[in-house]
Amino acid sequence: MNAANQITASVFSFETQVTRQIVSNLKQCGIFNLIIIGQDEENINDTLFIKSKYPFSSTAIREVFKNTSTNYLLIINASKIIDLTNECIHKLISEAEKENASFVYSDYYEKRNEKLLAYPMIDYQMGSVRDDFDFGNCILVNKSAVEKSSPGLFAQQSELFYSGLYELRLAISRYSEIMRIPEPFYSVQLRELTSASANMFEYVDPKNRDVQIEMEKVFTHHLKEIGAFISYENKNSVSFNDSFKYEASVIIPVKNRINTIADAINSALKQKTKFNFNVIVVDNHSEDGTTELIRNKSLEDKKVIHIVPERTDLGIGGCWNEAIFHPECGKFSVQLDSDDLYSDENTLQKIVDKFYEEKCAMVIGSYTLTDFKLNEIPPGTIDHREWTDENGHNNALRINGLGAPRAFYTPIIREVKFPNVSYGEDYAVGLAISRQYKVGRIYEPIYLCRRWEGNTDASLSIEKQNANNYYKDSLRTKEILLRQELNRISKK
Repeated sequence: MNAANQITASVFSFETQVTRQIVSNLKQCGIFNLIIIGQDEENINDTLFIKSKYPFSSTAIREVFKNTSTNYLLIINASKIIDLTNECIHKLISEAEKENASFVYSDYYEKRNEKLLAYPMIDYQMGSVRDDFDFGNCILVNKSAVEKSSPGLFAQQSELFYSGLYELRLAISRYSEIMRIPEPFYSVQLRELTSASANMFEYVDPKNRDVQIEMEKVFTHHLKEIGAFISYENKNSVSFNDSFKYEASVIIPVKNRINTIADAINSALKQKTKFNFNVIVVDNHSEDGTTELIRNKSLEDKKVIHIVPERTDLGIGGCWNEAIFHPECGKFSVQLDSDDLYSDENTLQKIVDKFYEEKCAMVIGSYTLTDFKLNEIPPGTIDHREWTDENGHNNALRINGLGAPRAFYTPIIREVKFPNVSYGEDYAVGLAISRQYKVGRIYEPIYLCRRWEGNTDASLSIEKQNANNYYKDSLRTKEILLRQELNRISKK
C-alpha cells in the first residue's frame, strides 16, 4: 500500500519553527499532500496554505476537507514537535480499515532527555463529550466516510471560531466509531511554548466567555441530535415539607488531615444563621492524630458529631452516605472539604436561603482558590457563570466540574446516594439531580479552596489522571443513556 495515494496531512500550525520540523518529517514519509492551517506559514514550499486566525475554526476544517482528495486525512496539532514514520502511517490506515472506523487516535511516546516514555490515552465512549478530551497530537479521519455520514456538516455557513474540530468529532461519533489504538504510533518532543505560541491558546482559557458559549452551542446541538437533551420545563418542583431536628448539617469527610481539619470545623462552627445546624465529621479511620482532634472538638461543642464508620473500604462518596443517612442529619446537607473553609460566617445562611428562594434540590456556590496561607492564587475565583437555568443541566455533561460548595436537599440526596469513590462522586450526584430537578447557583465566592502539597489531587501520574477522566466519562455515558430513556418515556 502506498500511503501517498491515500492520505493528506493537515498541520494546524501554532509556531513556525515547530511546523517546519513537522513538515520536513512528513515529506520524508512521502505524504502526498500537505495542508498548513495557520496565520503566517505561507512561505513553506510544496504545501497548500489556509490562512486562519483560529486554526480549529469551522471554516478552516471545511477548507481542509474541501482541499483533501485522498481517502484519509491526518489531522496534526502542531503545538509540539512530532516524529512520524511511514510505517506508523501505514499501520494507522490499516487499523482504521480493519475496524471500519472513521476517527482513529493512538497512544504515543514522549521524548524526555533522549528517553522515550509511553504516554497512554484512554478509550473513547459515548460519554467522552467534554471538549478537552485528549486525542494526542495526531488524528486519522476517513474523509469519504465522514462526508457520507454527515453531509450537512460541511454545508453549514455558520462560523465557529474555536470549536470546529469539536463539532467534527461529535458529528462523527453520532454515525461511526471513534477508535483508540492502545499502542504508541508516534513520538512528541516536550518543550516550552514561546510567548507567541502561548498566545494562540488564549482562546481556550476557561475565563473566555466566548469560547464557553460556542462550545455549549455545539454540544447542545449534539445532545438534541442523540435524544439526550433535557428541557428546562420538564424539571420537577421541590417542596420542603419534611420535619428535621436540624435545618442544615455541614458535612466534612476526612482522613489524615491533622493540618487542616481544625480550621475546617472552626469555619463551620462560626456560621451565623437564623436556624439550628450541626457539623457532621465523618472520620475515615485517620491515623495521624485527626481522630483525637475531632473527638476533642465534639466534646467541646455538641454541634460537632463525630462519626467513625464501621467499614474500612469507604471512599469520599461512601463517607457522604454515612453522613446523610445519620439520624442527626439536617434538612440540607452542605459540603465542606477537610482542606477548605467557608469565606465568612454567612455562607451557610446564604446557601439555605437559596434553597427556599428557588425551590431547588441542589445549590452550588462559587469559590476562590488560595494557597495554604489563604493567599489568592490564579485563576482566582471560579464561579461557573457558564451555567444557566435554561441549559446548565445539559451543559453540565460537557464540563469537568460543577463548582463548590455543593449542598443538597437531604431527602433527595438520600434517594440518589453517592457512589463509593473518592473522585467524581460529587459530579455523579450533580448530574443525576440536575436531570430531574432545578439546581440553584450562587455566583459570589462563598468558599475558600486551599491548594497545597497535601491535596489528594496534587501531582497525579498520567495513569491516575487517565483513570479519573475515564471514570467521569463513564458517568457521562450512564447519564446520557438515562436522559435518552427519560425522553423516550416522556414521548409515549
